[in-house]
Amino acid sequence: MTQPVLALNNVEVRYQGSILVLKNLSLTVEPGEIVALLGSNGAGKSTTLKAVSGLLDAEEGAVTEGSLVIEGDDMTNADPVEVVRRGVIQVLEGRRVLSHLTVEQNLMVASVGARSSRTEAHDDMQYVYGLFPVLQQFRKRTAGYLSGGQQQMLVLGRALMGRPKLLMLDEPSLGLAPSIEHEIFAAITKINASQGVAVLLVEQNARAALRIAHRGYVLETGRVVLSGDRAALLGNKDLQEFYLGLGSDGTRKSFRDVKHYKRRKRWVG
Repeated sequence: MTQPVLALNNVEVRYQGSILVLKNLSLTVEPGEIVALLGSNGAGKSTTLKAVSGLLDAEEGAVTEGSLVIEGDDMTNADPVEVVRRGVIQVLEGRRVLSHLTVEQNLMVASVGARSSRTEAHDDMQYVYGLFPVLQQFRKRTAGYLSGGQQQMLVLGRALMGRPKLLMLDEPSLGLAPSIEHEIFAAITKINASQGVAVLLVEQNARAALRIAHRGYVLETGRVVLSGDRAALLGNKDLQEFYLGLGSDGTRKSFRDVKHYKRRKRWVG
């Protein structure tokens, strides 16, 4: 059997040595999977990605218990450069383009980091341009002048230039128009299908995430309270009510109606 691309085993994360954010968190991402990581603000989703990427130290955080394993090797609190070299690349929330560089320069920077040959970099760039034709159209444009949706395409394309085995995406649809959001999720699906890249997707739009994911986990206050395949999660009544915004009668509910819910006993059963 193949080993997971990523495995978190009873991981605990603390900031400043005392602030507990993740509690006994366990999850896996298998080769070729799209795994959704769902939950409300403050649930620990972004912290989970930063723990994998080795970015906690910059925020006075660390994995204090458990282990983080990439393709069978313990990478707990590893250097971020080593994590990237292992093919695990995170696209941070907020469309962090190199705003003073052109689109093409943004992409080329990533190819240098991946130590790609000139031929490999050219092929990777053509794949990105095929995925997002607007980037080819604006390849000489300064990245800071792109629209929000175009910048999201660019940071996703830049991550692909690093030839990832696991792509970790933090809120890729945040602040995007519905048509652009649809294009981004379609691109993620295509990347997964055509390149075999595993994806760990943090997303507040649970319905959109589960539409493309194979499996998912729901986090609440730093721990997994629900997990399962796409069909099981979409059919779960608690998830429908509290994260998909549907009441027990199938009608759509406002988030205001559900955000202060009391957890049912079966929620963590």
